[in-house]
Amino acid sequence: MPGIINVRDSVFIPEAELTWRFSRSSGPGGQHVNTSATAAELSFDVANSPSLSEPLRARALERLSGRLVNGVLSIRAEEYRSQARNRDAAKTRLAAVLSDAIAPPPKKRIPKKIPRGINERRLENKRRRSDVKRNRSGRWS
Repeated sequence: MPGIINVRDSVFIPEAELTWRFSRSSGPGGQHVNTSATAAELSFDVANSPSLSEPLRARALERLSGRLVNGVLSIRAEEYRSQARNRDAAKTRLAAVLSDAIAPPPKKRIPKKIPRGINERRLENKRRRSDVKRNRSGRWS
C-alpha cells in the first residue's frame, strides 16, 4: 500500500503522520550534488501518534529515549543520489527502528537444575586435570 508503512503485524503508520525535509547530500557527486536536494530527513512524532496504542507508545518512548527529541524520531537518509530512493530508505529504516522498539520483551529464562550425572562427570574431569597438572610440577631427580 503506497500511503501506509507496515511496522509490525498489526501496526501501520499512514504517511500523513510523517514530516519530510530535503537538503543537499554530502559526499562525492560532482555538480549534481551541489544543485539538488536529494538527502531526505523523515520525522515521526512517536509521543503523539494516533497509530500506536498506549502500551506500544509507552514501550517505544522508553526504548527510543536516547534518539527522541521532544518525542519526535528523526531519520536521515542520503546514501543514494535520487531523492525517491532516499525516501524509501528512510521509510524502511523507520519501520525497522519502530519494529524493534515496540517488540514484546523476550521471555524470561527459567533456570533448570543440572542433572547429577553431568555434574559428577564435570567434577571428575576437573579432578583428573588437576592430577595431571600436579604431577607435572614434581622434581626431576
